[in-house]
Amino acid sequence: MTQTPPNSPATAIEDDLPEQLRIRREKRSELIAKGVEPYPVSVSRTKSLAQIRATYIELPIDTATGDIESVTGRIIFKRDTGKLCFATLREGDGTELQAMFSLDKVGEDSLNSWKSEIDLGDIVSVTGEIITSKRGELSILANTWALAAKSLRPLPNDHKPMSEETRVRMRYVDLIVRPEARFNARLRPAVMRSLRQTFQARDYLEVETPMLQVQPGGAAARPFKTRSNAYDMDLFLRIAPELFLKRCVVGGIERVFEINRNFRNEGADSSHSPEFAMIESYEAYGDWRTTADLARALVQESAMSIFGSTKVTHHDGRVSDLGGTWKEISLYDAISEGVGESVTALTPIAELKKIAVNIGMKIDPNWITGKLAEEIFEHVTEGKLNEPTFVMGFPIDNAPLVREHRTISGVVEKWDLYVDGFELATGYSELIDPVIQRERLVEQGRLSAKGDVEAMNVDEDFLRAMEYGMPPMGGLGMGVDRLLMALTGLGIRETILFPLVKPESD
Repeated sequence: MTQTPPNSPATAIEDDLPEQLRIRREKRSELIAKGVEPYPVSVSRTKSLAQIRATYIELPIDTATGDIESVTGRIIFKRDTGKLCFATLREGDGTELQAMFSLDKVGEDSLNSWKSEIDLGDIVSVTGEIITSKRGELSILANTWALAAKSLRPLPNDHKPMSEETRVRMRYVDLIVRPEARFNARLRPAVMRSLRQTFQARDYLEVETPMLQVQPGGAAARPFKTRSNAYDMDLFLRIAPELFLKRCVVGGIERVFEINRNFRNEGADSSHSPEFAMIESYEAYGDWRTTADLARALVQESAMSIFGSTKVTHHDGRVSDLGGTWKEISLYDAISEGVGESVTALTPIAELKKIAVNIGMKIDPNWITGKLAEEIFEHVTEGKLNEPTFVMGFPIDNAPLVREHRTISGVVEKWDLYVDGFELATGYSELIDPVIQRERLVEQGRLSAKGDVEAMNVDEDFLRAMEYGMPPMGGLGMGVDRLLMALTGLGIRETILFPLVKPESD
């Protein structure tokens, strides 16, 4: 039996609680004093509410089935009258069922206990006959009931919705009260299934690569640092699985993918989270064109599997069309159009700085030429790339793992996919020459030594793997959280079930 010892710290805390919380704790204590367990090890349950709904979907009005079942649910509505009480039970998937408690069925003591001891938010088990009321409401007419878990906190008021910050911080309450939260929680695994089906239909093998790494690589990002006591060495949380997945391709796994958790010690906003989910895949004998086709398939097949259409309706009612073939633009053409003068990959950094100043940008003195060009691109296209758009051809000095463009100097075969104004995915023709790769990583090492916290280091084991022969290949990276954003129109914190939040201030 659950007990709270007298004069315990918990008792002192209870004395300072708001009235609603204090009353609920008093009810808990009264139940224990009566020998009733407010948190029993088990309760009766023969069917879920969803099963009841499915079984009796066409039951006529005012019908008694004679079928006795035990169901459970959280009380989200309660109306206590004289001899007949009503409650609405809700299960975790949002299915609801009316429960009825009549004096002649449960008895006076049980009915009085229901009225006095049970509150909104409590989880109960109800055993009784499945019926429809005189209004046609499918119900369970109780013979007996039992408390499954006493809620010590009241649910939020329907007339005062929780703020986004509260929803994120208290997702468990959000899931109880808001259908959209429950839909979003179930959307992610459904999308994951679709992604895996798309890869499996194309003969990709799913693998797992390390989250703890001796040195981070595969992306330009600031890592989180930790330490292994067992190995007495510093380690880093993964910023990308790229270098390990490429090792797989060297080893003969010609089509490989991973759905992974990545960690980047950078800013957080409506489209960035320090911890996020990502897909990465590599295809031997593919290139940036084949990965673009794959990206489109992943997005469109996800939309079809969830919504039955490539036209998806966002949470605010806006319709986004993800179907068809998608527009392509050149990064440098977009820059030129945005600043009103010709800019190429060969434009000197001094000229780029003048352009940046003229359009009102702040310049980080550590930015190299390619980084500055990409920042100018982001500035001039902000809010404009809403329909699915492949931005083609990025500066070589800011893409050390990517093959140089076949015909355009200073550019690599890399695209970024934009949807609704944010970057959703990126794809490449991968660099496979170990000599050039070493030169690129050595240059990255120099940048790191100068203070660039996002620059990569020389990974000797990865270079050794490349020296065994890496076939031509295309690579793809796509944010899973951002895919959910594209499907729903939500910000990234609403697509992640439990995003990182700062602790509440005292």
